[in-house]
Amino acid sequence: MTEIWIIEDNISYSRIIRSAINQSDWCKCEYEFTNVADALKMLSKGETPDIILTDINLPGMNGIDGIKEIKAINKEVEIIVLTVFDDNEKIFDAICNGANGYLLKNSTPEEIIEAIQIVVDGGSSINAGLARKVFNIFSSMKQTKNSYGLTKREKEILNYLVDGKTANEIAKITFTSPQTVQTHIKNIYHKVHVNTRSGLVSKALKEGLVPKTNIYKN
Repeated sequence: MTEIWIIEDNISYSRIIRSAINQSDWCKCEYEFTNVADALKMLSKGETPDIILTDINLPGMNGIDGIKEIKAINKEVEIIVLTVFDDNEKIFDAICNGANGYLLKNSTPEEIIEAIQIVVDGGSSINAGLARKVFNIFSSMKQTKNSYGLTKREKEILNYLVDGKTANEIAKITFTSPQTVQTHIKNIYHKVHVNTRSGLVSKALKEGLVPKTNIYKN
C-alpha cells in the first residue's frame, strides 16, 4: 500500500481527502498533521510515507519551506502541494524546493487520487490550468547556453522526463531496457547537479535545456 500523509490545518477538508484516499484499494492515509513541525518530528523518528500532501498557508512554518525541510530529512519522499494559491511565485518556489506536484483545492477527490497515482508512477502532476503558468514562469527567465555535457540520448530522455513520462514508458519509446534508462537518468542528475526529478524538470525549463513546448503533464 502507498502510504500518504496530509499536512492541512483545515481539519474538515483534510478528513474529506483522507477518506477518499482510504477508500482506494492501493493507498492509505494514517497520519494527518495541522502543521509542518509535527510532520517533521514524525519523519525524524524514522516514519517514512511515500507521498505527503501539503497545504501552503499553515500555522508556523509554511508549506513551501516545509518541502525543503522534509526533503532534507528524506529526499525520497514525494510531495504534492494542495492549496488555494495559484500565483506564479508560490508555484515557482514550491517546484524549486522539490514539489512533485501542484494542485488547487478545487480539484475533486478523484483528481487528487489520480495525481497521487501519477507521482507514484514517477511522473509530476499539476492542474491543467496551471501548466501554462509553469511554462510562462520558466520561459520568461533568462536562459543559459550551458548544456551540462549531455549526450544526444540524455537530451532525448530529459525531454521525455519533462513531459512526465516514467522510466518504463521511456524504455518502450526508445527501444531500450528500463535499467538502461535509469542509468541515463542517474547520469543526467549527476551532470545537471540535481537530486530530484522535480528539481531536474524545473532546472531544465529554467535554463532552456528542453524545447519550450515541453510543460508539465496533468
